Amino acid sequence: MKGEREMSLEEPLMRMIINLSNSVPIPENEYLGEDGFLHCSACHAKTQTKIKILGRERIVRCICQCRQKEIDAHKKQDEEKEIERRRKICFTGTDMKDWNFDNDDLKNPVLSATMKRYVDNFEEHRQNGVGILMWGGCGTGKTYYAACIANELITKGYSVHMTNFATLINRIQGTFDEKQDVINDLNRYSLLIIDDLGAERRSEYMQETVFNIIDARYRAGKPLIITTNLSIDEIKNPQSVNHGRIYDRIIERCFPIHVDGNSRRRERVKQSYHEMKRKLGL
Repeated sequence: MKGEREMSLEEPLMRMIINLSNSVPIPENEYLGEDGFLHCSACHAKTQTKIKILGRERIVRCICQCRQKEIDAHKKQDEEKEIERRRKICFTGTDMKDWNFDNDDLKNPVLSATMKRYVDNFEEHRQNGVGILMWGGCGTGKTYYAACIANELITKGYSVHMTNFATLINRIQGTFDEKQDVINDLNRYSLLIIDDLGAERRSEYMQETVFNIIDARYRAGKPLIITTNLSIDEIKNPQSVNHGRIYDRIIERCFPIHVDGNSRRRERVKQSYHEMKRKLGL
């Protein structure tokens, strides 16, 4: 005789199996094979199989090869749509969703490899709350590298947001939400990238808001990437206590990397100038 526990499990278990079997997509055409099971007329794979549960055999539905391919294709489409949605959120109002390592000019191959390694080991960095501080002159590629990291991580399924303090301040001042609500919203992302530290207005309100954003990320133990035109000496020797509070937290959690070289922005402008001059016949 069946034990009481086995009997108590049998009915809900069989009901679950029947529901799963009924939810399996059925191909448009089937035929009964010599093995006694239904087969898909397109790929000829079985669409039925036999299982044994608690000593009882039951024929249930299974997915054939062509239906599995359709399911995988739909899943891939959904994943691509989700990735594209995350890119739009990350790079609101910019064209940076097209900035990636594939388009890197590799003028600084060591630095490019360093940024890729950060991506490769991001899960460890995420758990430890370790970010990057990219510092150096204007136009050397800091923003480009940051966007490459963002795009690569979004492709891997992480949520990333890239912005600057001026945009964040405008968002805080232009919303009915509390400032803390905006700051808490930023901590939803696996990685927060803030571009061009030091370019924001130097009012007391601005500095306090910048500190609150950095401090919230710091306390949450989540990674942060910062780019800045400030020198490492300016960061290590701040001109005020307020700046010192901000920079201390950044330095503690963000590994400093010097992004040097000629200004790529100026090189692009120069190339564009000569190209336009040629087209105009000047």
